[in-house]
Amino acid sequence: MSRVYNFSAGPSMLPESVLKKASAEMLDYEGSGQSVMEMSHRSKVYDAIIKGAESTLRQVMGIPDNYKVLFLQGGASSQFAAVPMNLMTKSHKADYVLSGQFSTKAYKEGSRYGDCKAVASSKEDNFSHIPSLDQNEFRPDADYFHICLNNTIYGTVWNELPDTGEVPLVADISSCILSRPINVSKFGLLYAGAQKNVAPAGLTIVIVREDLLGEPQEGTPTMFNYKVMAENESMYNTPPCWPIYICKLVLEWIRDEIGGLEKMEERNVRKAQVLYDFLDSSKLFKGCAAPDSRSIMNATFVTGDPDLDAKFVKESTAAGFVNLKGHRSVGGMRASIYNAMPPEGVASLVDFMRKFEAENA
Repeated sequence: MSRVYNFSAGPSMLPESVLKKASAEMLDYEGSGQSVMEMSHRSKVYDAIIKGAESTLRQVMGIPDNYKVLFLQGGASSQFAAVPMNLMTKSHKADYVLSGQFSTKAYKEGSRYGDCKAVASSKEDNFSHIPSLDQNEFRPDADYFHICLNNTIYGTVWNELPDTGEVPLVADISSCILSRPINVSKFGLLYAGAQKNVAPAGLTIVIVREDLLGEPQEGTPTMFNYKVMAENESMYNTPPCWPIYICKLVLEWIRDEIGGLEKMEERNVRKAQVLYDFLDSSKLFKGCAAPDSRSIMNATFVTGDPDLDAKFVKESTAAGFVNLKGHRSVGGMRASIYNAMPPEGVASLVDFMRKFEAENA
């Protein structure tokens, strides 16, 4: 069997060694005589899995002891509501930076639960860069300040965090979690859907500072109540058992095979540089994101001709480079080169792009 190079923005590639280990344990997990997919989440064997996933996440990310880790159901979009429900409880104000589609959706959803202010936006430039900030626009009495750290659709990333003073910084890190070290203590809350760098779809990880775990807004569903989930160690109800198991295997892969997040960042920077160096020298392809905002996880590019873009996507798919079609709001192509994408996958894609350019420029 020949595996393709999958450049999907999510669900995305998983490390091959993780897939092989999961396959080997599919029918009989560690002598239990059952698959992780069918065992009780209340069993001792599964309890060891979920606790192992949390302890390894804490180890890999360097999560301080005064933060809770929650393994929740659903995608990160559910947190667009859960965050304001749980955190917008004092002044009922929150500031948002609009740097793409998902931060905009978070802002619109948050506005249903309180006074949300868009303090900056790069929409006028089709979100091709992280917007400039004016701290005079920040509200010192806001309950939190929200950003999307990496913008999947537009291929941009925050390289410098905003100074929000005493206001807790909240970040959607769905498409950059585990791609590089993060100083968790600079944030009040981090959240991420798992389907890009962590596990199959269905799991959302929330990392929240303990002092922010209070009484949520009136009417908040119990399933969205961070305090309840923390008190029950993510076991208030049946958690997404299989994705949490794969999450544990991926974390072990990062720790044991890659060598931690510093090594992962080095690997990811090298992969991205190979692609961006070609784009900067190409006579046919052009990158969409501003150079100072370029993501090392998602690279967006176009030829300038929609018909030629379509031809490239068709021919690249036939050649084993799948899911390169860009989001409709950007057009062109997008190569999502998450952690599991091997360096040779990016190098092979660049070779194909070079060949395509020679034949079509």
